[in-house]
Amino acid sequence: MVTKKYLDEITYTIIGSAIEVHKAMGRGLLESVYHQCMTEEFLHRKINFSTEMKVPVEYKGKVLAVDFRCDFFVEQCIVVELKAVQEMTSVFEAQLLTYMKLLKAPKGILINFNSSNIFNEGQRTSVNEYFAKSPTG
Repeated sequence: MVTKKYLDEITYTIIGSAIEVHKAMGRGLLESVYHQCMTEEFLHRKINFSTEMKVPVEYKGKVLAVDFRCDFFVEQCIVVELKAVQEMTSVFEAQLLTYMKLLKAPKGILINFNSSNIFNEGQRTSVNEYFAKSPTG
């Protein structure tokens, strides 16, 4: 079972990875460039992840043909969505929360590489009901 302490440690590593990519690449590039850089950074840090993972949508026992793909699913417990946009909108947060719910992920991180500072303004962390079920530790 995933503990809150473990989630916090992985979150710290993910945000550290994003800061490293942002420091090296700066802002103003396409999201796909940051995606590739984050992939390399996760590999370098030996983080277990899936990328462009298809998010299954099930209704009454039937898997629906909905093409949702999350940018990263880290350690089978944290959804990471990347953006490179002028302004974050509630649509991006809704997307993150949807993926978290469908994957039963307790935590999600939305990262905008088009910000001047990833740590202060370039990321938003969300938790859901699965986080509340995680034991402390």
